Formats: sequence, C-alpha cells, structure tokens
Amino acid sequence: MSPRSSTPRYTVPGLSTREGGQMIDLLSMRLHSLNDLALTLKHIHWNVTGPHFIAVHEMLDPQTLAVRGMADAAAERISALGGEPRGTAGALVTERTWDDYSVGRADAIAHLGALDLVYTGIIADHRKAAAKAASVDPVTEDLLIEHLRSLEQFQWFVRAHLENSAGALTTADAGSEKQAAAAAGPSRTTPAKKTAGTKRVAKKSTAGKRAR
Repeated sequence: MSPRSSTPRYTVPGLSTREGGQMIDLLSMRLHSLNDLALTLKHIHWNVTGPHFIAVHEMLDPQTLAVRGMADAAAERISALGGEPRGTAGALVTERTWDDYSVGRADAIAHLGALDLVYTGIIADHRKAAAKAASVDPVTEDLLIEHLRSLEQFQWFVRAHLENSAGALTTADAGSEKQAAAAAGPSRTTPAKKTAGTKRVAKKSTAGKRAR
C-alpha cells in the first residue's frame, strides 16, 4: 500500500496545495525508505562475523547516523510543505512496497553483497523521485540530490569490498539479497528470524533490485 494522498491546507509560497501534496507523497516514501535503511544498517552492524568484522562493523555506524539525518531532513521538508511526516514503525510496514532485509548473522563481506542491492534500490528510487520533483519543486529536488551524493558514496564504500581481481563486482549476477550474500562471502549465512510481521514477503519486490 502506498501512502495516503495528502493535499495540505497550506504549503510553501510558489506552490499550489496540489503541488505541495505531490511533494509530500513523494517524500513520504523516501522517508520510509531512509528509516528502513537506517534499521537495516544497524541490523547488519550487529550481525556481521568473520575476519572483516571490525572494519565493516565500524564502517556502518557513520552511515547509519548520516541516513538518520537524511530521514530527519525529509520529514522536516514534509512538515514545511504542510504535510504530516509519518515516522512510526506501523506506517513504514503498512506503506512500504519491499520486504524485510533477508540475511541474518553472516560473514561481513556476505552482508556487504546484500547491502549493495539495498543501496541500488534506494538510489534508483531517490533518482526517480528527484526527477519528478525537478519540474515542481527545486527545493525538494535539491534535498534529494544532497541525499544521493552521500548514498552513492556509501555504496562505493560497500562495493570496494566486492570487486574481484578483474575489477568486476562479485555480486554482478545476483538476483536477490541471499544470492548476493552467497556470491560475496563464505556460504554460512543464516536467514533472519521470522517475526509476526514476516507475512510481508507477499509484498511487491523486484528480481534483482529492491525498490525502496
């Protein structure tokens, strides 16, 4: 389910309330995406193992903090546009169009293989959102471009661990997070434990790139 349509009673000068509502809807999904990414990064931070543990464990904390800052900026822009940012876990689970991160306790490089696919989905959707905002609200577009600058750098950090001797990504042919994890590291990954909300797997997902 996508976020409910939001036409505010007022919005920023220069935009109609209809245009403000379009930007609120667009940013609401970006907010969910960023909140989910922050949780995923922490999940990986807690569950990495193996000889690269400390390097990956410590690399992910600054990324988590930065992504939380992006979520805060997106939420504040929604408020400035006259909307209501929905930051609860329930809203995230109800409105998102992707499944939970699927790798549990595993080798650090295996996790980075899966995380690369997560970043690909988020970056692709952020770019689409920025393109839609360009013709309506350059301020929202600028915010999303600022996010992309950091998100693409973080993916570069991840991908630097995944290159083989020929300079290609070891996960290039992976069609899912678990396949990417298996291609990147030792095959000793453990699926994430199922919770009461795991029935979310029925939600829409893409074969190779998780749209977020």
